[in-house]
Amino acid sequence: MLTQTYKNILVGVDGSDQANLAYHQAIEVAKRNNGRVIVAHIIENKVYTMMGYSSLNDGLLDQETENAKELLDDCKDYAKSVDFTQVETIVAYGSAKEVMCQELSKKYDVDLIMVGQSGLNAVERLMIGSVSSYIIRHAPCDVLIVHPEANNK
Repeated sequence: MLTQTYKNILVGVDGSDQANLAYHQAIEVAKRNNGRVIVAHIIENKVYTMMGYSSLNDGLLDQETENAKELLDDCKDYAKSVDFTQVETIVAYGSAKEVMCQELSKKYDVDLIMVGQSGLNAVERLMIGSVSSYIIRHAPCDVLIVHPEANNK
């Protein structure tokens, strides 16, 4: 019998349906385990650097940060709507896969990372890699992939 409890659940959100579903499921798991959800939006700031933005970089990064805060505010509102208060929101910068696996999982003593199933096609996965695939291979804790069809059953 599985008796594992999860007290610190990390979930990344980017505004996609897959990420939102993972977040909603993370709240349900946290409720059952009397745990908390750490919800993070990671801004891939090296994309701006690679694109050659230097003077525009700060303005674009500021706008991305504002968008992230709005997204995380929506997450807080959802949690309140389902009577869940143990939510912590984070805006972080860097590679989403590395920030989720290395930085945040250690800082918050995460025992479960939940991610939505990637919406990438085979070519996109080959070119940029799937965050969920990386997390599965490198996470220091359990990982749960939330499948979109599972919610419809």
